[in-house]
Amino acid sequence: MTAADRVRALAETALGSALPLRVRAWDGSEAGPPEGPVLVIRHRRALRRLLWRPGELGAARAWVAGDLDVEGDLYEALERATGLLWLVPEEHAPRGSRLAATAREMLALAGPMPPPPPPPEEVRGHFGARHSKLRDRRTIRHHYDVGNDFYRCVLGPSMVYSCAYWTDGGTLEQAQHDKLDLVCRKLALQPGDRLLDVGCGWGSLLLHAAGTYGVRATGVTLSREQAAMARKRVAEAGLADKVEIRVQDYRDVDDGPYDAIASLGMAEHVGSDQYRLYADQLHALLRPGGRLLNHQIARRPHARERAYRLNGFIDRYVFPDGELSPVGHTVSMLEQAGFEVRDLESLREHYALTLRAWVGNLEAALARPAAPGAPGAVRLTNPGRARVWRLYMAASALSFERNRIGVNQVLAVRTPSSGSSGLPLRTRDWRS
Repeated sequence: MTAADRVRALAETALGSALPLRVRAWDGSEAGPPEGPVLVIRHRRALRRLLWRPGELGAARAWVAGDLDVEGDLYEALERATGLLWLVPEEHAPRGSRLAATAREMLALAGPMPPPPPPPEEVRGHFGARHSKLRDRRTIRHHYDVGNDFYRCVLGPSMVYSCAYWTDGGTLEQAQHDKLDLVCRKLALQPGDRLLDVGCGWGSLLLHAAGTYGVRATGVTLSREQAAMARKRVAEAGLADKVEIRVQDYRDVDDGPYDAIASLGMAEHVGSDQYRLYADQLHALLRPGGRLLNHQIARRPHARERAYRLNGFIDRYVFPDGELSPVGHTVSMLEQAGFEVRDLESLREHYALTLRAWVGNLEAALARPAAPGAPGAVRLTNPGRARVWRLYMAASALSFERNRIGVNQVLAVRTPSSGSSGLPLRTRDWRS
């Protein structure tokens, strides 16, 4: 029996069903269906990673290190091998004598070696209490302070790192422009209004709001690199008199009242235990009648409780301490803080399209020759990080497409005592 045959047999024992992927082992042997993508095990070290850390984290470490790869369509491979690459379903996990036999066979294939060290980019060891200001600052910088050129390579010229708003046949740049404009119209921005952008990234919403709607805008981020680039963009656009960028925790903002607050893709970093504090803080910073636009990824309410925290791969390599809550939890916390929730729009399919566009940008950069003026993605970061991002974005696109997670824009108002929300009676006028 070849190494590929033995690997397939092991995988099928773990999954409790046939493995719908062809396998190519480190010795060149292959086994499995001839059509479709190929799961490539470049080094038996991949098996040692899985042996010492079974499930999603072991597989992710093998992927990031380059010990495990996919030849062919990555999306199709992830769909076919979800149980193998992420987490063997609990009801199918080997037990008793079957577990012992599986472990013995994997040990024989992997070799009796100590566990390989995790590849670079993994968050190893957290400092401080979960979602303390110090720890949040460090985890945000792990994700964002990796080089603005790398993000430009992935996100494109818009530098918007949240779900775009697509129309048929539109480009990523147009879709991101339309999302920014949709946010501004939902917030009913007027010249002279004060806008706070919580988690402002590279300043794209601030630039659009100040340049198109004439607002006075403040953006806060914990990323020094984001802030530096945002300030440069603001100066180049001639908007330094209207836009201020701060490296500041949202919990330290104390210069309200604001007429409007936008939070786009930031609340996933807040943590479920801190969410009421987050909602209270934003409510206190708004004037009576002010609006909040909260744009946030949500998990499904019937998922396992562990889904409040992101899976081992994403928590270690992408978003340390990230947490997803059901949209109902978000709405409840906003209401408890005193907001009146007036509109909720799901953009689930839009995020899948956005992620596929980002993956396309990254793959194009990876394939691009390292020429002056057009550096490849690996030159802008490192091979491990490029592999992390390709896997995380492709898997996330599938999660949105299959309704495993969603994303929602919630429009809420700090309705004054008079009861007048200031919203239109029957129509969503931001659609016009």
